[in-house]
Amino acid sequence: MRVLILTFGTRGDVDPYIALAARLCLEGHEAVVCAPEEFCPDVEACGAGFEPMGTEMLRLMRGSMAEMAGPADSIRLITRMTTAMRASLMEQWRAAQRVEPTLIVTHPKALGGIHIAQRLGIPVVASIPLPFLTPTSAFPVPFISRSLTGPVNRASYHLTRFSAIAYGGMINTFRRQELGLGTMSRFSDYLHTADGSRVPVLYGFSEHVVPVPADYPGTAHVTGYWHRSGSEWTPPVHLAEFLDSDDPTIYIGFGSMGFGKRAAERGRLIAEAVDRAGVRAVVATGWGGVDPQETSPQILTLDEAPHDLLFPRVSAVVHHGGAGTTAAGLRAGRPTLVAPVLGDQAFWGQRVAALGAGPEPVALRKLTVPVLADRLRQLVVDPQFSRQAAAVADRLRQEDGTGTAVRVLENIAAGHS
Repeated sequence: MRVLILTFGTRGDVDPYIALAARLCLEGHEAVVCAPEEFCPDVEACGAGFEPMGTEMLRLMRGSMAEMAGPADSIRLITRMTTAMRASLMEQWRAAQRVEPTLIVTHPKALGGIHIAQRLGIPVVASIPLPFLTPTSAFPVPFISRSLTGPVNRASYHLTRFSAIAYGGMINTFRRQELGLGTMSRFSDYLHTADGSRVPVLYGFSEHVVPVPADYPGTAHVTGYWHRSGSEWTPPVHLAEFLDSDDPTIYIGFGSMGFGKRAAERGRLIAEAVDRAGVRAVVATGWGGVDPQETSPQILTLDEAPHDLLFPRVSAVVHHGGAGTTAAGLRAGRPTLVAPVLGDQAFWGQRVAALGAGPEPVALRKLTVPVLADRLRQLVVDPQFSRQAAAVADRLRQEDGTGTAVRVLENIAAGHS
C-alpha cells in the first residue's frame, strides 16, 4: 500500500498519525503524512514521507490563542481562517498528485480527503481518536457532556454534518473547480461519500477506556491507542534534577486550551494550590495558557515536553482532557484530574473518573485554589486512584493499536483491488 495520511492540529492531533505511519513503514508499506510543517522532522525520523498542509492555519491558531478569553473566541477564529482553509484544500490535492496514493486516511479536520479519494478512485478511511463519527445509542456525541436517552443520543451525531453545513460552499467549489466532481449536499455527513457508500472509520482509542457500543457497524474499527514505541528522550538537566525527588511531583498543563487573557490569573491559582497541597509541580505553559508570575522552589516551568515520556516520571497529571493527553496519562498509569475547557474534553474527564483513575472532572473556569489544592492532594494520597490507574495501564499495554489499524487498512485495500 501507498498510504497518504491527512491530519491537522496540535501535537495531540498529529502524533497518533505519525505513529501509524511509522508502523506502516515497519511492515513494508509506504506512508506519507500530510500535516503542518513543524511536524516534518518527526515524520521523516520515523521513515515516512512528508507533505506540508495547514501550516498557515496552525500559525493563526497559535497566534490567536494568547489573545483569547474563552470558547466564544474560538468561533471567531474559525471565521478568520477561511483563506487558510482554502489553501489547505489545495495543499492536500497537490500532495495527493505527488504521492499517487493507493489509499487515503483522513482526519475530519482535513476537509479534502474524502473528495480527493473519490477523484482518484481509491479507498478512503476516516480517522479520529474519539468516538465522534459513528452514531450510537450508548452515549451522545462527545461534545455533549451528559448522557441522554438512546434515540436522542443517536440523533446528537447529526453534529457530524457541521463541516458540510459550515464549509459546504468552499468544499463544493473545490470539488467542481479543482477535482472536476459534482456538488455534494450541504447536509451530508462524514460517513458517506457522494455516491452514498459508507466510509470506514478507524478509531485510535482503546475499548478499555471507551467500551465499543453494541450498535456500532462493522465499518467502525476501534483499534486501541496509537503511539510510537522505542522513542527516546533525555530531559534537560534542570528538569531531570527537579524530577529526582522522593516528594510527589504532579504535571499540570492545559495544552493549547488555556486562553491567554487569563494566563497570569491561572499561574497564581496553580502556585497557591501547589503550595497549599504540599506537592511539587512541573507546569507546562502551552500556548500562553499559563503565565507563572512568581517563582517557587516547588514549581518548575517549561514550554512543553513529550507526554508519553514525561508522564511516567511524575506522580500524577492534571490537564485539559485532550484525547492524546488523556491517552498518555492513562498509558503511564498515572492518576489524572481533567479540567476541561471545551469540545470532547469533558467526555474524557468523565471516562477517567468512571475508570476510577482520577476524581470527577472540574471545568477549568471553575477551578479555585481550595478546589485545586484538594484535588492535588487526592491524586497523590488516595491509593484507589493509583491502583485503578495502574490497572488501566496494564490493559492498555496489552494492545497493539497501530498493528490492528494496519491490518484493517490492508483488508480495505485488498477488498478494493
